Amino acid sequence: MNAQILTVAGRNVRVAEAGDRGNPPVLLVHGIGRSLEDWDELSERLATEYRVIRLATPGFGYSDPMPGPVSHLALGQSIAPVLDALGETRPVHAVGNSLGGSTIMEFAVAHPDRVTSLTLVNSAGFGATVTPLLRLLAIPILGWLATRWTSQRSARLLEGAIFVDRALVTDERVSRAVRIGNRRGNGTFMYRMVRHLGTWRGVRPEWRQGLLTAVTRHRRPVLVIWGDRDQILPVEHMDKALETFPHASSHLFRGTGHMPQIERPDETAAVIRAFLAGIA
Repeated sequence: MNAQILTVAGRNVRVAEAGDRGNPPVLLVHGIGRSLEDWDELSERLATEYRVIRLATPGFGYSDPMPGPVSHLALGQSIAPVLDALGETRPVHAVGNSLGGSTIMEFAVAHPDRVTSLTLVNSAGFGATVTPLLRLLAIPILGWLATRWTSQRSARLLEGAIFVDRALVTDERVSRAVRIGNRRGNGTFMYRMVRHLGTWRGVRPEWRQGLLTAVTRHRRPVLVIWGDRDQILPVEHMDKALETFPHASSHLFRGTGHMPQIERPDETAAVIRAFLAGIA
């Protein structure tokens, strides 16, 4: 993987690129507490036809947090400067998983001329229900203490909630989650982000409703993908996504969890490739 650390607006940002830079650009954005490795399989499959750009969003992976308040809005606003630093000023096909879905929607709201299409993979933003593992982190004191240190046990528990196929809960994935969770500042950022996004009851409606209203003001091609056995953001959220984007294409993977791009890499790549091929 060709990953590098860029300095953008005075902070370190981890990015990875694949494919010919002259090809149409595809941007891949991961979810909360995750890293750009979540896209390894999909990046490899799309790189034959596209310039694939992955980035670790502020405060996650090995990217420094942005100054100022922690918010989903800040995540969306962080994307354009990174693309500029990479010399990519063309409109991108944006693909986001989990919180990465709401992040690319925020990017599309802030820069509608820079987003050709949206592919939302088990995306945040469409419902209040979320795994108890994240709701617990929103509880004052308990959440703060829980994010001070990521253990092998807690990392394995979360990885196990992501996948239906438990063979994917590898030592490598668990060890990476531990390293990222224990990187200096990441725990504090995670706690602040979780508290911003929700409470112990679930995801706050205020930011979700405002985002969905704003993102639909500019019509563009949308693809909604979900796994029917998602334990993080349940498949019922897909109905709200299709209600929000009635013109959207969609694909539901059976026997699949929160990250179809890892559990069903060939099929996910095929669905996305067919969607992108149909965009004039």
